[in-house]
Amino acid sequence: MKLHYLLAVILICFIKEDLAAQIQFQSTPETYRIRYASFNNGKPSNRGSNILVYTNANQTLLTNEKDYSGAGSFPLEMTLIDRSNLAQQMITLLSEDASIATTDTASIKSQHFQYLDDTKTILGFACKKAKTIVNSNTIEFWYTQALPVKGAPTALGQDLGLVLEMVRNGNAALVAQEVKKVFDPLPAYFKSIHPKQLDLLSYKDEIWRSRFQSIPLFKDQIINFSKEDTTAPPEVMRFANGTIVVRKIKFPELDRAKNIFIELKEQSNGDAYDRTGTVFLIPTEKQQSFLDGLKNGVNQLPVYENGNGKKYQGVVSTANFDPAIELMRFFTPFGIKGYNHIELKGKDWHEVVPYRQDISDFASVLSGNEIYIGVFIGNYDKGGHKITAEITLHPGGRDAPKKVIPLFNTLNIMEMAGQEYATMFDQSAGLVVNFELKEPAKNAVLRYTTTGHGGWGNGDEFVPKENTVLLDNKVVFKMVPWREDCGSYRLFNPASGNFSSGLSSSDLSRSNWCPGTVTNPYIIQLGDLPAGKHTIQVKIPQGEREGKSFSAWNVSGAILAD
Repeated sequence: MKLHYLLAVILICFIKEDLAAQIQFQSTPETYRIRYASFNNGKPSNRGSNILVYTNANQTLLTNEKDYSGAGSFPLEMTLIDRSNLAQQMITLLSEDASIATTDTASIKSQHFQYLDDTKTILGFACKKAKTIVNSNTIEFWYTQALPVKGAPTALGQDLGLVLEMVRNGNAALVAQEVKKVFDPLPAYFKSIHPKQLDLLSYKDEIWRSRFQSIPLFKDQIINFSKEDTTAPPEVMRFANGTIVVRKIKFPELDRAKNIFIELKEQSNGDAYDRTGTVFLIPTEKQQSFLDGLKNGVNQLPVYENGNGKKYQGVVSTANFDPAIELMRFFTPFGIKGYNHIELKGKDWHEVVPYRQDISDFASVLSGNEIYIGVFIGNYDKGGHKITAEITLHPGGRDAPKKVIPLFNTLNIMEMAGQEYATMFDQSAGLVVNFELKEPAKNAVLRYTTTGHGGWGNGDEFVPKENTVLLDNKVVFKMVPWREDCGSYRLFNPASGNFSSGLSSSDLSRSNWCPGTVTNPYIIQLGDLPAGKHTIQVKIPQGEREGKSFSAWNVSGAILAD
């Protein structure tokens, strides 16, 4: 069935009732088929399929061997060029019952070339050389005028002659392997299709989106400090006075080699300040879960204590509880969009801040499961913030770990519902997590995210502090997490305070975060871990309290292993 639809797309092309200017590929006694192979640095490339070009005095059709034979996979893209006006008609089969089309009359006509004196022979044909530059890439063309047809393996160079070789940047080449005269390449069983006509930009966007799967999480969702919110759809649960939103999402079965990304976009809806944000996943396999605390109060969560008199709720793994798994930590800028009315000369504020992170390591947790995924932005503002978030699933990529073992997450996601700040690092022992592996963990790593907080001059937000991680009393990680590039994001921060020094608050270096950025995790190699009991310890020389001001460290960690 796919072959029938594909061949219809390639050569039957357009239907009269759908398109005013129908063009159908008409084979003539002077139609030639050219087959091109790919080479990298002079060696055959295994990427893709050999390109096929059918061309005559009137038309040129671009396809490839896999698609022509029906062995290609969706989306299947084809191009038909009308030589009378060099217009391209592009058709793509998105699935067996969905196709789109567009027309481009400008790109071929706008091409410019430098004609060179070099010559060589390809497949017995004398060829001349031309070159052009596209997006900083130098493209060289070897073309012959010994045949009564023109054409090329891409839209570039279609009007030079018959291009038999294209070379990009001196190393990537498409080289003709065969030039053969054919009369009727159309199989008798071709069937017609009815492509939906789109403008060129929409056409390209639909093709791009068809290459991956999107799982929407939240759309224009308000995260604010308010018990009431009539804007949240029924599937969105709000907690901690609206500063947390959670959805239950059903994921398809995932190939372990999927690339998985999370993307979130944020705008101020009233809050002018930089705030801690996190996208998190709630494990529910054990007797208790973080969801119990969200629904029934923070005191329902198991407590961690280290001798400083504080009770830290729901931050470490126990036999009956797993903390929230952090997928992405982000920080809002100072008032993007909501405060763009603040004018400074030479500052054209951005409208939205995008955050995007690879979360492929969590494929084994997501695959085929119903998952609770939430977003938190700490704020006490009734307007708060507006977010849109989605997860995208892409083919390819490296194998993901088979095991995800959440160990700790001290970010107080329920801050606005009374969860304690992560001040446990005021003790020399810091954070100590005991855990047991029921079976060995091969090639184990600790995915460790850390940011320091305390927003005054001596607070740990602005003071570099060494983080030390120990596994079974042996140091496996020691470094100072610090960001010195915060000034790069000034245009995200219209409400950032400006100082007499000429700096803005958003310019200042911080303990592993900047207003308007994602904080990347550290991947700490642990090696092969035997079954049995183990201990992870995190030590940070937390700054001392100054009056009502105090420092805290938000650290999260999960072991990933085969």
